[in-house]
Amino acid sequence: MKLTILGCYAATPRTLTNPTAQVLEIKNETFLIDCGEATQVQLRKSKVKFSKIDHIFISHLHGDHLYGLIGLVSTFMLLSRTNDLHIYGPKGIKEIITLQLRLSNSWTNYGLFFHELESERSEVVYETDKVLVRTIPLRHRIYTNGYLFEEKVGEKKLNVEAVKRLQIPVYEYQNVKNGKDVTLDDGTFIENHRLTLEPDAPKSYAFCSDTVYHEALLPIINGVDVLYHESTFLESEAALAEKTMHSTAKQAAAIAHQANVKQLILGHYSTRYGDIGLFEAEAKTIFPNVHLADDGKTFEF
Repeated sequence: MKLTILGCYAATPRTLTNPTAQVLEIKNETFLIDCGEATQVQLRKSKVKFSKIDHIFISHLHGDHLYGLIGLVSTFMLLSRTNDLHIYGPKGIKEIITLQLRLSNSWTNYGLFFHELESERSEVVYETDKVLVRTIPLRHRIYTNGYLFEEKVGEKKLNVEAVKRLQIPVYEYQNVKNGKDVTLDDGTFIENHRLTLEPDAPKSYAFCSDTVYHEALLPIINGVDVLYHESTFLESEAALAEKTMHSTAKQAAAIAHQANVKQLILGHYSTRYGDIGLFEAEAKTIFPNVHLADDGKTFEF
């Protein structure tokens, strides 16, 4: 599981910082999460192939999470994209994007599908045999969701030493990984557990975009491997956080602690602060395993 931070600062872009966008690579799938301005440039800087992005998840319709989307949709067209593109986001996102495409007479030459969300409850919005994505209802000034990405349990792994020692034919390997027992040509029966190792534990990633401190999300994200939680303000501006419906670093850490997550990544910093290290220091008074997001930074779990 690899996470690339394209942008993680609040409000307007600056020469050295960008608004929210990130790429999650999980089980050989590539997901774009939010799409603030300069997302295309940051994708290129991070060497993420545009062609790998088939699913985009937008948390809410504030500009610092959305204004890069129409440009990316248009660039995909200029690059002669043929793969379908699926966009998940609040109701209204289709109108926003298609209005710009219509008025500029720039309809895509690839399939563009919108999955508009309006439920106040967590719901599954994407699922394959390897990955499941569900919404995390948040509390912000407008309708907002985070997203929980969960790996499904994979196939068993071959115990290489055992299959060689017992002379298991190569053509049986996939059956063995699928959990089947093996009967050799001489009639010898070999139970599957003698030939396999348990699969890696499935990983999970929770993206919690703009939100006031909100304990209702705890059951949804309980026990996740990695939690990204906005931390727009430090505790000295807690009153402003409440007014604008954002969180402080300490509040993000409190959510991580109560949800028993393994690792916390902070982001969405207000640009009023000159040193993001202050966010880490504050959060670590509540929760020890804290990382700081920063533009261009990657995490591998």
